[in-house]
Amino acid sequence: MKVAMIAPVAWRTPPRHYGPWELVTSLLTEALVARGIDVTLFATRDSLTAGTLDGVVPQGYEEDRSLDAKVWEYRHLSHAFARAGDFDLIHNQADFPAHAFAPLVDTPMVTTIHGFSSERILPMYKPFEDRVHYVAISDADRHPNLRYAATIHHGIRLDEFAFDDRGTDDLLFFGRMHPDKGAAEAIAVAQATGRRLHLYGIVQDAGYFDREVAPHLDGDRIVYHGPVGGEDRIRALGQAHVLLHLINFDEPFGLSVIEAMACGTPVIAIRRGSMPELIDDGVTGLLVGSTGEAIAALARIEGLDRAACRAAVAQRFTVDAMADRYIALYRQILG
Repeated sequence: MKVAMIAPVAWRTPPRHYGPWELVTSLLTEALVARGIDVTLFATRDSLTAGTLDGVVPQGYEEDRSLDAKVWEYRHLSHAFARAGDFDLIHNQADFPAHAFAPLVDTPMVTTIHGFSSERILPMYKPFEDRVHYVAISDADRHPNLRYAATIHHGIRLDEFAFDDRGTDDLLFFGRMHPDKGAAEAIAVAQATGRRLHLYGIVQDAGYFDREVAPHLDGDRIVYHGPVGGEDRIRALGQAHVLLHLINFDEPFGLSVIEAMACGTPVIAIRRGSMPELIDDGVTGLLVGSTGEAIAALARIEGLDRAACRAAVAQRFTVDAMADRYIALYRQILG
């Protein structure tokens, strides 16, 4: 089986720090290659893979702001689809622009929808549902008017996430600095409970960060560390008492949630989007309806077993499980 894997080109694949779509693309690509599947990864030219790398974009447009995102995104897709005849299947991880090329080639195509952001994008999905096999990353993210081939949860390499059976007393926020992700709510919980809070993530909305986050940073009780990767990322996820995931939108998945649980850190999350699919309420974390409920829930986190958090990820959210499900879908499509 020869597969063309089309990555997004906002960041390198795999990303150095932030880049969840690129991360999932890399994890799946490497798992497929390890199973003997011939994968060509279409990604930025500085990307890393055990498969065959092909690309025209020098580096991620979020890493080099001199690059015009739309120009390089379409050049990237044009280059990949020009080689469509070389492959048995195209797996698109780069959102709906790829669908513009789908009717021009005969190669079967899968699109992983990394979040159905709004009704406005439906016109680039609905007309192609007889041509493209859509994969949802959670049941919660399925659009009611779209036909799907499967729901396949993301998976991680469990052995890369060291288990910490104790943690600390500190709280953790891990995500984009954006109103959707709930950094301000995490700060409110920390201030109400007197706990130290560590915040990690890129600043995606500078205005929000300046208004809602920066005024509370004191370098001691409320500390912002910026984006983080590698061993520092694992250490941050594992040393926390709890991850606060107090989102203000219907999150389609949430990699940081399963990464934290893999390290043994339970999660307090708003009961929205995919959170009930990822978190076993009362076992691996607590689902709440508001910041006030999150403050009250903190006292109940003490009774949760950190080993149970890791066991849940091992059972349901490994990269092997993700790869197996995609391979089964590929075989079904190819007959």
